[in-house]
Amino acid sequence: MPSAKILEAKKALVADLNEKIAGSLAGVVVAYNGISVADDTKLRKELREAGVHYMVVKNTMLRLAVKGTQYEGLTEYFKGDTAIALSPEDPAARILCKFADADKSKRFVVKGGFCDGQVMDAAGIKSLSTMPNREGLLSMLAGSLNGIVGGLAVALQGIVDKQDETAA
Repeated sequence: MPSAKILEAKKALVADLNEKIAGSLAGVVVAYNGISVADDTKLRKELREAGVHYMVVKNTMLRLAVKGTQYEGLTEYFKGDTAIALSPEDPAARILCKFADADKSKRFVVKGGFCDGQVMDAAGIKSLSTMPNREGLLSMLAGSLNGIVGGLAVALQGIVDKQDETAA
């Protein structure tokens, strides 16, 4: 039986994990078994630069952290060697999927995750990683709106030209 001090520390860890998961827009659960220390260091550096919080946590602590929340469906991914990456934005899926694809040993695997309150499997996270980021989506929207406004201007100019022809 663990001491009261250890139980309190574990409860604090679970509460902290719950708060981090709830405060994240996106999260990715991965199996990290078999990657080299150099690769792990490189991955952690890239995630840290992107503002992603990456941690290796015991599966039991993760299960307790998501218990009773909208992310309870993640518990099926908490088996084996598990790490979780939590992001206030969306780059976690992009970075981790790129790393998993580049892994020659195929031992670093994306298990699943969540985005904007929805639990997703590995295929969903993979498709999320191929979507453009926020700035890319905004530039696509601006380009579309610019094309629409340009088309409207051409149509209005055509009407004006036609009215000038009939008047002459």
